[in-house]
Amino acid sequence: MIAKNCIHIALSPLPFLLIFFVLSLFHLIFMTFAIIFALLEAFFFYFFRDVKREIEGGIVSPADGKIMEAKNNKVSIFMSLFDMHVNLMPCDGRILEMKYYRGQHKPAFKNVEKNERLEIEIESDIGRIKLVQIAGIFARRIVPYIKEGDFVKKGEKIGIIRFGSRVELYLPKNCEIVVKKGEKIKAGKTIAVVKCT
Repeated sequence: MIAKNCIHIALSPLPFLLIFFVLSLFHLIFMTFAIIFALLEAFFFYFFRDVKREIEGGIVSPADGKIMEAKNNKVSIFMSLFDMHVNLMPCDGRILEMKYYRGQHKPAFKNVEKNERLEIEIESDIGRIKLVQIAGIFARRIVPYIKEGDFVKKGEKIGIIRFGSRVELYLPKNCEIVVKKGEKIKAGKTIAVVKCT
Protein backbone atom coordinates (compact mmCIF):
# COMPACT_ATOMS: atom_id res chain seq x y z
CA MET A 1 0.00 0.00 0.00
CA ILE A 2 1.29 3.48 -0.91
CA ALA A 3 1.30 6.18 1.78
CA LYS A 4 -1.42 8.83 1.68
CA ASN A 5 -0.62 11.90 -0.48
CA CYS A 6 2.39 10.15 -2.05
CA ILE A 7 0.97 8.17 -4.98
CA HIS A 8 1.80 10.97 -7.46
CA ILE A 9 5.46 10.89 -6.39
CA ALA A 10 5.59 7.09 -6.35
CA LEU A 11 4.33 6.99 -9.94
CA SER A 12 6.47 9.87 -11.25
CA PRO A 13 9.15 7.65 -12.91
CA LEU A 14 6.49 5.61 -14.74
CA PRO A 15 6.00 7.90 -17.80
CA PHE A 16 9.77 7.94 -18.44
CA LEU A 17 9.92 4.18 -18.02
CA LEU A 18 7.19 3.72 -20.65
CA ILE A 19 8.76 6.22 -23.06
CA PHE A 20 12.19 4.59 -22.93
CA PHE A 21 10.69 1.12 -23.12
CA VAL A 22 8.86 2.02 -26.34
CA LEU A 23 12.02 3.65 -27.74
CA SER A 24 14.01 0.51 -26.87
CA LEU A 25 11.84 -1.41 -29.34
CA PHE A 26 13.54 0.66 -32.06
CA HIS A 27 17.02 0.89 -30.55
CA LEU A 28 18.43 -1.18 -27.69
CA ILE A 29 20.44 1.72 -26.29
CA PHE A 30 17.22 3.08 -24.75
CA MET A 31 16.76 -0.14 -22.78
CA THR A 32 19.43 1.06 -20.33
CA PHE A 33 17.34 4.14 -19.50
CA ALA A 34 14.21 2.02 -19.24
CA ILE A 35 15.93 -0.22 -16.69
CA ILE A 36 17.13 2.81 -14.68
CA PHE A 37 13.60 4.21 -14.45
CA ALA A 38 12.22 0.75 -13.66
CA LEU A 39 14.61 0.50 -10.70
CA LEU A 40 13.71 4.04 -9.62
CA GLU A 41 10.01 3.18 -9.80
CA ALA A 42 10.58 0.08 -7.68
CA PHE A 43 12.50 2.13 -5.09
CA PHE A 44 9.76 4.77 -4.92
CA PHE A 45 7.11 2.10 -4.32
CA TYR A 46 9.33 0.64 -1.60
CA PHE A 47 10.09 4.00 0.03
CA PHE A 48 6.50 5.26 0.08
CA ARG A 49 5.11 1.99 1.43
CA ASP A 50 2.55 2.07 4.22
CA VAL A 51 2.83 -1.19 6.13
CA LYS A 52 -0.06 -2.32 8.32
CA ARG A 53 1.14 -3.00 11.87
CA GLU A 54 -0.22 -4.93 14.83
CA ILE A 55 0.01 -2.30 17.56
CA GLU A 56 1.62 -3.36 20.83
CA GLY A 57 0.85 -2.22 24.39
CA GLY A 58 2.48 0.64 26.30
CA ILE A 59 3.78 3.75 24.59
CA VAL A 60 4.95 2.62 21.15
CA SER A 61 7.55 3.99 18.81
CA PRO A 62 6.15 6.60 16.39
CA ALA A 63 8.65 5.70 13.67
CA ASP A 64 10.74 2.96 12.09
CA GLY A 65 14.47 3.46 12.36
CA LYS A 66 17.45 3.47 14.68
CA ILE A 67 17.52 4.94 18.19
CA MET A 68 20.01 7.81 18.32
CA GLU A 69 19.16 8.93 21.85
CA ALA A 70 17.05 7.51 24.66
CA LYS A 71 17.59 9.51 27.82
CA ASN A 72 16.32 12.50 29.80
CA ASN A 73 12.76 11.63 28.72
CA LYS A 74 13.64 12.01 25.05
CA VAL A 75 13.61 9.32 22.36
CA SER A 76 15.27 10.28 19.08
CA ILE A 77 14.82 8.06 16.00
CA PHE A 78 16.74 8.29 12.72
CA MET A 79 14.89 7.04 9.65
CA SER A 80 17.12 6.00 6.75
CA LEU A 81 15.99 5.86 3.12
CA PHE A 82 15.14 2.18 3.68
CA ASP A 83 12.77 2.63 6.65
CA MET A 84 9.02 3.13 6.38
CA HIS A 85 8.45 6.89 6.65
CA VAL A 86 4.82 6.91 7.76
CA ASN A 87 4.72 8.01 11.41
CA LEU A 88 2.22 6.62 13.93
CA MET A 89 0.66 7.97 17.12
CA PRO A 90 2.59 6.61 20.15
CA CYS A 91 -0.47 6.66 22.46
CA ASP A 92 -4.07 7.89 22.56
CA GLY A 93 -4.25 11.67 22.75
CA ARG A 94 -5.64 14.97 21.58
CA ILE A 95 -3.62 17.23 19.29
CA LEU A 96 -3.30 20.50 21.18
CA GLU A 97 -0.97 22.46 18.94
CA MET A 98 1.04 22.06 15.75
CA LYS A 99 3.92 24.40 14.93
CA TYR A 100 5.76 24.26 11.61
CA TYR A 101 9.23 25.78 11.30
CA ARG A 102 11.06 26.35 8.03
CA GLY A 103 14.72 25.55 8.26
CA GLN A 104 17.81 23.86 6.95
CA HIS A 105 18.14 20.34 5.56
CA LYS A 106 21.25 19.02 7.28
CA PRO A 107 21.73 15.24 7.64
CA ALA A 108 19.19 13.95 10.17
CA PHE A 109 21.81 11.91 12.04
CA LYS A 110 23.67 15.11 13.05
CA ASN A 111 22.69 18.24 14.98
CA VAL A 112 19.26 19.14 13.59
CA GLU A 113 18.21 22.02 15.84
CA LYS A 114 17.86 24.37 12.83
CA ASN A 115 16.32 21.87 10.41
CA GLU A 116 12.80 22.11 9.00
CA ARG A 117 10.40 20.60 11.54
CA LEU A 118 6.83 20.12 12.70
CA GLU A 119 6.30 20.14 16.48
CA ILE A 120 3.12 18.43 17.71
CA GLU A 121 1.90 18.96 21.28
CA ILE A 122 -0.32 16.12 22.53
CA GLU A 123 -2.48 15.79 25.66
CA SER A 124 -2.63 12.15 26.74
CA ASP A 125 -3.44 9.96 29.75
CA ILE A 126 0.22 10.05 30.80
CA GLY A 127 0.38 13.84 30.54
CA ARG A 128 1.53 16.27 27.89
CA ILE A 129 3.95 14.87 25.32
CA LYS A 130 5.60 16.35 22.24
CA LEU A 131 6.37 14.67 18.94
CA VAL A 132 8.72 16.38 16.50
CA GLN A 133 9.02 15.43 12.83
CA ILE A 134 12.33 16.67 11.36
CA ALA A 135 13.30 16.83 7.69
CA GLY A 136 16.77 15.59 6.77
CA ILE A 137 19.18 16.14 3.88
CA PHE A 138 16.95 14.39 1.32
CA ALA A 139 13.60 15.25 2.91
CA ARG A 140 11.89 18.27 1.42
CA ARG A 141 8.42 18.09 2.90
CA ILE A 142 6.69 17.05 6.10
CA VAL A 143 3.10 16.03 5.34
CA PRO A 144 0.75 15.83 8.38
CA TYR A 145 -2.42 13.73 8.32
CA ILE A 146 -3.80 15.36 11.47
CA LYS A 147 -4.86 18.82 12.65
CA GLU A 148 -5.23 20.68 15.92
CA GLY A 149 -8.17 19.45 17.98
CA ASP A 150 -8.15 15.90 16.59
CA PHE A 151 -8.32 12.97 18.99
CA VAL A 152 -5.97 10.33 17.60
CA LYS A 153 -5.74 6.74 18.79
CA LYS A 154 -2.47 4.90 19.35
CA GLY A 155 -1.13 3.44 16.12
CA GLU A 156 -3.10 5.75 13.82
CA LYS A 157 -1.15 7.51 11.06
CA ILE A 158 -0.13 11.08 11.88
CA GLY A 159 1.94 11.95 8.81
CA ILE A 160 4.93 11.22 6.61
CA ILE A 161 8.35 12.81 6.06
CA ARG A 162 9.50 12.37 2.49
CA PHE A 163 13.05 10.98 2.02
CA GLY A 164 15.26 10.40 5.06
CA SER A 165 14.46 12.12 8.33
CA ARG A 166 14.18 12.02 12.12
CA VAL A 167 11.45 11.84 14.77
CA GLU A 168 11.82 12.91 18.39
CA LEU A 169 9.46 12.02 21.21
CA TYR A 170 9.50 14.05 24.44
CA LEU A 171 7.81 12.37 27.42
CA PRO A 172 6.83 13.32 30.98
CA LYS A 173 9.65 12.94 33.54
CA ASN A 174 7.94 10.01 35.28
CA CYS A 175 8.08 7.74 32.20
CA GLU A 176 10.38 4.71 32.03
CA ILE A 177 12.05 4.53 28.60
CA VAL A 178 13.02 0.96 27.66
CA VAL A 179 14.59 1.37 24.21
CA LYS A 180 18.35 1.89 23.97
CA LYS A 181 20.73 3.83 21.75
CA GLY A 182 21.60 1.90 18.59
CA GLU A 183 18.48 -0.29 18.71
CA LYS A 184 16.51 -0.87 15.50
CA ILE A 185 12.80 -0.31 16.07
CA LYS A 186 9.45 -0.47 14.26
CA ALA A 187 6.62 2.06 14.43
CA GLY A 188 3.69 0.72 16.43
CA LYS A 189 5.45 -2.55 17.27
CA THR A 190 8.41 -1.53 19.42
CA ILE A 191 7.47 -0.48 22.95
CA ALA A 192 9.35 2.72 23.81
CA VAL A 193 7.92 3.18 27.31
CA VAL A 194 6.68 0.50 29.70
CA LYS A 195 4.93 2.73 32.20
CA CYS A 196 4.61 6.23 33.59
CA THR A 197 4.22 6.41 37.38
